[in-house]
Amino acid sequence: QVQLVESGGGLVQAGGSLRLSCAASGRTFSSYAMGWFRQAPGKEREFVARIDWSGSSTTYTDSVKGRFTISRDNAKNTVYLQMNSLKPEDTAVYYCNAGASMKSRYWGQGTQVTVSS
Repeated sequence: QVQLVESGGGLVQAGGSLRLSCAASGRTFSSYAMGWFRQAPGKEREFVARIDWSGSSTTYTDSVKGRFTISRDNAKNTVYLQMNSLKPEDTAVYYCNAGASMKSRYWGQGTQVTVSS
């Protein structure tokens, strides 16, 4: 069982940066690949980034490559999403996910990111 709590969202101007954090409970955190997903108003939830259990392998959706960086600290049971050069189209609720899969049952409550133009 894994419980996830996101933080770090907010309102930022285009071109700015935010760092999202996802704190996980449970002793099995380090065994999970972790993912970030987002859902904009009126749109389906979509994949943003994934990191494997060790932190050595990462994957990004094309629209965020070169701007976002996913990382994790297994000692702190935390996964991060550093978001730079933010664009208005990045506006969404961002969700942390254990398993890095839409089919996973382990989701956080989400954190709102709003990018103004």
